[in-house]
Amino acid sequence: MWIDDEAMLTALYGEPGEASILKEVPRLTPEYRAMIVASPFCVLATAGAEGLDATPRGDAPGFVDVIDDTTLVMPDRRGNNRVDSLKNVVRDPRVGLLFMVPGVNETLRLNGRARISVDPELLGRYVVDGKAPRSALVITIDTVFFQCSRALHRSKLWDPSQRRIRGELPSAGQMLKGAYEPFDGQDYDKGLAERQKATLY
Repeated sequence: MWIDDEAMLTALYGEPGEASILKEVPRLTPEYRAMIVASPFCVLATAGAEGLDATPRGDAPGFVDVIDDTTLVMPDRRGNNRVDSLKNVVRDPRVGLLFMVPGVNETLRLNGRARISVDPELLGRYVVDGKAPRSALVITIDTVFFQCSRALHRSKLWDPSQRRIRGELPSAGQMLKGAYEPFDGQDYDKGLAERQKATLY
């Protein structure tokens, strides 16, 4: 049996609790602002003609700059140049962000609309190691609320005893070779750490 309409969902789960409704607001409260300022990592979700995309974004805590209670700026740091998220934003400005703070089990969810800025004055605010980002997302907030801690409690995400040894899982080169067999994954892995260090910003 499939659930394929909202009435069936409501019958299955019931109505949300009062706190689940009250916590959602159209602007940053001081408490929500504090979460963003402390966050070194978020997931950016976008949608486009080819489908959906969710990508990790990270830098020093507060890398997503709070301009005011309804505006954020996210510098776009160096990556693989696929620009999947940016292509989506050009065609559909809706974005979703999930902010995480190490050691904190609550997360912050934010929905809004983004535009891509290449204004030199704006980009100049986000220079790191002498390098400005190529662009920045200017995000207008539609709604923001915190997510309770159950998912992170269940996953034990911040529990040091749950950390995996990197060698237990496929390396980046091995995953590339798995996707495209002729690829030289060993050679790729050999220089990966130095390449990433040299191209971090």
